[in-house]
Amino acid sequence: MEHTVRDNPDRCRYELIVDERIVSVADYVLDGATVVVPHVETDPELRGRGMADRLMRGMLDDLRAGDRRIRPICPFAADFVRQHPDDHELLAG
Repeated sequence: MEHTVRDNPDRCRYELIVDERIVSVADYVLDGATVVVPHVETDPELRGRGMADRLMRGMLDDLRAGDRRIRPICPFAADFVRQHPDDHELLAG
């Protein structure tokens, strides 16, 4: 499944786009160079298909490239980072 993850700073969220449709979002609040993620949500009809995982992967890759950190408040986001040891370096102190 072809997809794109984009940062939408006007809406303070990362978006997963599939077939030109936003299917998953991660809301955030900027705290300096830290992206605080209080909420991740996927379209109900697409849950269980790895959409939020794709969103998180794209967001973390973007944060790494921009030398930013994440503070995952959302339980899903926190679990995702915890399950991927290579991403632990992105956790804000």
